[in-house]
Amino acid sequence: MGKKAKKIIYLDYGILIPYLILAVLGIIMAYSASSYRLMNSIPPRAPWSDALKESVFLVISFVLIIVLYKMKTELFQNKRLIMTGIGIISIMLFLTRFTPLGAEVNGARGWLKFGPLGNIQPAEFLKIMIVWYLAYIFARRQDIIKDNFKKAALGPLFLVGFLICLVLIQPDTGGAVILFLIAAVLILASGLRFLYSVLFIGGLGVFGYIGVWVVSKIPQSMYPSSFTHVYGRFASYKDPFLDPYDLGHQMVNSYYAIYRGGWFGKGLGNSVQKKGFLPEAHSDFMFSIILEELGLIVGIGLLLLLLFLILRIIWIGIQATTAFNSLMCIGIGGMMLIQTFVNVGGITGLIPLTGVTFPFLSQGGSSLLTLSIGIGFVLNIRANELRRHYEGDLQPKAEIIPMVDRQQVEN
Repeated sequence: MGKKAKKIIYLDYGILIPYLILAVLGIIMAYSASSYRLMNSIPPRAPWSDALKESVFLVISFVLIIVLYKMKTELFQNKRLIMTGIGIISIMLFLTRFTPLGAEVNGARGWLKFGPLGNIQPAEFLKIMIVWYLAYIFARRQDIIKDNFKKAALGPLFLVGFLICLVLIQPDTGGAVILFLIAAVLILASGLRFLYSVLFIGGLGVFGYIGVWVVSKIPQSMYPSSFTHVYGRFASYKDPFLDPYDLGHQMVNSYYAIYRGGWFGKGLGNSVQKKGFLPEAHSDFMFSIILEELGLIVGIGLLLLLLFLILRIIWIGIQATTAFNSLMCIGIGGMMLIQTFVNVGGITGLIPLTGVTFPFLSQGGSSLLTLSIGIGFVLNIRANELRRHYEGDLQPKAEIIPMVDRQQVEN
């Protein structure tokens, strides 16, 4: 075989293009959803200031993707690098909860003060860190997972559980639930025996149902003071119209936004609900504003585009030729799918509200950076798999939408 082709020709545009569309639309919607709030704040702020901040995070995200794409995939399995990342995230979580460096937003100390760029949320970075750490551990222990999963995974899962508890005590129940579900996806993809997988899924379903039922029955007076917001979310989940001006305020106005949008929307920038009726219009309820301004058809189109991106990432993981590559892609795709379901399920009343952003579109620098890091990992893994296929003897399990010109590689 001749000299190796440049890595850029293996770039998977089926991943990159949907990412760019969603990220750029996120900047546009950040301006639309936040401009009224900024102009009417005290003191008034420029209507484009939040969109500019989000644009800065998007530029940083592009840089991170380029760096990750150019890295050798062997570095992704460097134990020292992974454990350093775990250590940094742990320190950030401690600083956030127990020191004056932490910033409180909506009753939770989940943010670190970060100068002119505002606050960063360590729990967001923990999502990709859990995927990376468990993918590394499970890939190295493939030979014993089926026969002795407890021996293979008990220690690492204890560490992950400890980190999730640090998020839970902020308190950030929604973030903790998502982190738990991400870990569950990695467990199911690790090579666990089929019977154990079925029992695990069944156990999660039963535990989740009982948990929601029990929490919904606990009276407000029994909630710890730092967790009273949990009561509000479950109370509004049962019937937000019983208390539309207090506990059900956000859910009711989310419904109004979706209803007002109809099929074709009221037009970009013409949302009424973002004008003080929906407090978190720029973040947790961004998709409600999208449905109000752009309509149900555009909303469904965006969901389908995001679903295509997620399924492509998971499919790349399914056809990957190494356990680490497979687990990383499945974990990243699972992370995006869980976050999407939790956000859309919350704003539509399918599940209790959790305060989770919509991937790529909601305003939030930490979330955008985390998702972009995941995209960088996937692009590198996909390019590495294609390079090994076209320039070596390795045959992948299956072909997905071809993105490489064979003649270009051979020349």
